[in-house]
Amino acid sequence: MLFGQLTNRESLRDLIVALDAHSGKSYHLGLGKNVTRSNFAKANEVRSSKIFEDFAYHLIAIARELHSSDDFKIKGNIYAFDSSTIDLCLNVFWWAKFRKAKGGIKLHTLYDVNTQIPAFLHITPANVHDVKAMDELLYEAGAHYIFDRAYLDYTRLYKIERCSAYFVVRAKSNTKFRRMYSNKVDKLTGIRCDQIGKLSGFYTSQEYPQKLRRVKYYDKESNRTFVFLTNNMKVTAEEVALLYKKRWQVELFFKWVKQHLKIKSFWGTSENAVKIQIYCAISAYCLVSIVADKLKLKRSTYEILQVLGISLLDKTPINELFMNIDYSNVKELDYNQLSLSLF
Repeated sequence: MLFGQLTNRESLRDLIVALDAHSGKSYHLGLGKNVTRSNFAKANEVRSSKIFEDFAYHLIAIARELHSSDDFKIKGNIYAFDSSTIDLCLNVFWWAKFRKAKGGIKLHTLYDVNTQIPAFLHITPANVHDVKAMDELLYEAGAHYIFDRAYLDYTRLYKIERCSAYFVVRAKSNTKFRRMYSNKVDKLTGIRCDQIGKLSGFYTSQEYPQKLRRVKYYDKESNRTFVFLTNNMKVTAEEVALLYKKRWQVELFFKWVKQHLKIKSFWGTSENAVKIQIYCAISAYCLVSIVADKLKLKRSTYEILQVLGISLLDKTPINELFMNIDYSNVKELDYNQLSLSLF
């Protein structure tokens, strides 16, 4: 499954054809004498996706530890939470009901902004509302969680407050907020107001009884005004706006995975097979990230993926795949190490 992700195979048949072309290496790869399409399809259907989920989280833990960084001036972990819908044909994926004539699933992702690695994944039918996925999160004390306005649920946000964590969420236009006092702002930075107050709606004031901070920010680049709510009273208003800007990174992650890994066309039709393929895609993403860190590569994730995709079954040491060697300089050639054999 990881071979199919890294080599960008289009279908199960395509994957089996590629493996058959290297059938002489199947035994040494731990695949047995050969791999048939029927056996592959059956394994996708009956082998629990939990195995692949656990392995994905194992790689996530390794990748996050390798990429841990304190470069961002706001201390503590910073997470962006969002979802992406993957459309499915309802006639084929009968279990993924979304609309009357359309199927789909949602990939809810908690993205670690500091490490550029997803920290949590939750797969649901596409008709499940985004806010319900917040119930699956375990909040870390001192961490920041960034949400779009689709996640403006005060009961769930108050849970973050009780866990001693922080949130930044975009407010809706009908949010009822009663100002108690205001902080001084420099309007040259784009901040229009920085207010401390409480929710004034009858139900919302009961769902979130504590003080909140309301920051209004004007973005020159997009010529748009944003209003944020946060429970962090210590950071500056500019840092609140900067935190929300970091939410865009989870959107870029979804875009990258959909473009370069196989989570839009699936090699099996059962729910179990779809989950297996998604977890394998995340595992492939983490493996590429681990390789980049271990080898101290300065190339983009896409370039590393492309090089690995065409070299998986070569006997060339992986570190030499990314070396810039001057073949006109005899001193740089070590024929004992550069084994470029194709068999």
